[in-house]
Amino acid sequence: MNWNKKTVLITGAGGFIGSHLTERLVNLGATVKAFVRYNSRNNWGLLELLSKEKLNEIEVILGDLKDSDAIRRITKDVDMIFHLGALIAIPYSYISPRETIETNIMGTFNIMTAAKENQVGKVIHTSTSEVYGTARYVPIDENHPLQGQSPYSASKIGADKITESFFYSYDLPVTIIRPFNTYGPRQSARAIVPTIITQALTQNKIYLGSTYPTRDLTYITDTIRGFIKIAESPKSIGETINIGSNYEISIDELAKKITEMINPKIKIITTTQRIRPKRSEVERLFVDNSKAKKLLNWKPKVNLNNGLKKTIDWISKNIELYKPEMYVV
Repeated sequence: MNWNKKTVLITGAGGFIGSHLTERLVNLGATVKAFVRYNSRNNWGLLELLSKEKLNEIEVILGDLKDSDAIRRITKDVDMIFHLGALIAIPYSYISPRETIETNIMGTFNIMTAAKENQVGKVIHTSTSEVYGTARYVPIDENHPLQGQSPYSASKIGADKITESFFYSYDLPVTIIRPFNTYGPRQSARAIVPTIITQALTQNKIYLGSTYPTRDLTYITDTIRGFIKIAESPKSIGETINIGSNYEISIDELAKKITEMINPKIKIITTTQRIRPKRSEVERLFVDNSKAKKLLNWKPKVNLNNGLKKTIDWISKNIELYKPEMYVV
């Protein structure tokens, strides 16, 4: 694919994965529109960590996914949409389920409707491994049942199904990418890896919720390659594709691995404030990534140890961006 001739829209461009994807697409030569949630400070989120030279190549647009007029306007003359915009924090979805549902479901509906009206060439919708809930079998393939164990996961199931319906009902060329637990530089302390690292770098105790669940962690550059591979492949249209490492690790093992890299004397403490409601906890995530390998010739390149070292190095140099003493929902 010749990215120099492509105009792309990225929703959620100010987020962790969105900012990395924006940067990658600029490097590939695409004309990039970056959609960021409006705020009166004109804050562009994690895009502000990019160089000024890079930012000068990006058209940053502020707005709200729930504003259908805005979405219709920004999707005109766009070849491709990467839809990452969402409220993604699971603990926050317990507190504000309505906002989570309205943003994630109606926001996705607005994107699909506008893409259909403006005849966008391809839409890549970002799902999450959370839609599977606790694994009923492993490894988890794309045919695994969906289970809404939190308002967040339920909202993403709804958004996925809306996306799917636009493919079947209107022939809208869409793909659903389903990343498993991406981690790496720039990620907020809302996620488990930076939660552990930021505490380990600044104090002698780490406070966590449940430590027995397992997760399938994928380094950010591998996830971004998954997005690019899906965008470039005509075979991906109409498909849902898992992107993950095919390696599970418990939160306890992960915390011990990270503390061994930073300070082996650190104590790991479970606190009830951070524990999810019992039936809401996703106990096991372990991906089957064979479809991505077969369809896209994609497989992860960065192993967990190397990815954690890269992430620790970046966070240690940017610790002022975090508030390790606070529990971030």
